[in-house]
Amino acid sequence: MGGGNGQKSKMAREKNLEKQRAAGKGSQLDSNKKAMTIQCKVCMQTFMCTTSEVKCREHAEAKHPKSDVYACFPHLKK
Repeated sequence: MGGGNGQKSKMAREKNLEKQRAAGKGSQLDSNKKAMTIQCKVCMQTFMCTTSEVKCREHAEAKHPKSDVYACFPHLKK
């Protein structure tokens, strides 16, 4: 009696392709790279824009104990 699985597969592929197009272009990795806006001025390591002041201070104390926190992250000065 006839299967029809080929037609089902074709419809599923087309449906998935439409979902991918509707979901938007680009990946989360691209977004994460763009969000890396905070940079340590001593070692040039980048951090996400949501990084807290506490994490910046921890980095400065752990990686650059001889440098001032504000030398690493001048944006913390207020």
